Amino acid sequence: MPRETNAAKRERAVEVCERLNRRYGPVECFLDHENPYRLLIAVLLSAQTTDAQVNKVTPKLFAQWPTPEAMAGASVADVADTIKSLGFYKSKAKHAVEAAQMIVADYGGEVPADMKELVKLPGVGRKTANIVLNVGFGIVEGIAVDTHVNRIAHRLMLSPKTHAKEPLKTEQDLLKILPHEYWESVNHQWITFGREICDARKPKCDECLLADLCPMLSIFPSPFRAVQITSCCSPSGLRLPRRCLM
Repeated sequence: MPRETNAAKRERAVEVCERLNRRYGPVECFLDHENPYRLLIAVLLSAQTTDAQVNKVTPKLFAQWPTPEAMAGASVADVADTIKSLGFYKSKAKHAVEAAQMIVADYGGEVPADMKELVKLPGVGRKTANIVLNVGFGIVEGIAVDTHVNRIAHRLMLSPKTHAKEPLKTEQDLLKILPHEYWESVNHQWITFGREICDARKPKCDECLLADLCPMLSIFPSPFRAVQITSCCSPSGLRLPRRCLM
């Protein structure tokens, strides 16, 4: 396969976003929330846990501790007991209480609408901060790279394979090739695509609207034209290279 130029990669990445936008349009946040505080806590709880599982525990959680002030005064043990159906519930409870305490003590009870301040909160990294800023405040400073976005970015070879286990570097790779106007929609649209088509274990390559843009399936000597070489879902039954199943 010939080496892809940066210009060609940018053009391909934009086409990916255009197609997914035409297919899905605006996608609502998957986590139930009413304000930035509840969104922040929900995102903290969602690490290595499905959104559906988080949405099952947050009604009771926020009924007991509806505000940062209430959560700041909560017992970590009580919060942990309320969310014990989630993975890593003890550390998540600790982060939720400590983040609320810092919000009350340092930010007047309001979740800060600033990347540098958000990542100071216990348990909050760039991914969480990006979601809170984007969804909670309408501020787009980056792209939240979760497991779905990371997998798709690497299957499409929009980020070098050396960054496959480093979401922060994958985010920077995407920011370099995508114009700012596309950043807002990437997370939720790519998650939807990942769940529907580009599954981690069983990608539906024969149904994929991005098949001609995917280097895992293609040799593309010219923009957006491809020759299919292997597919785990092809009529011939050939399987994808192992590196595709990441």
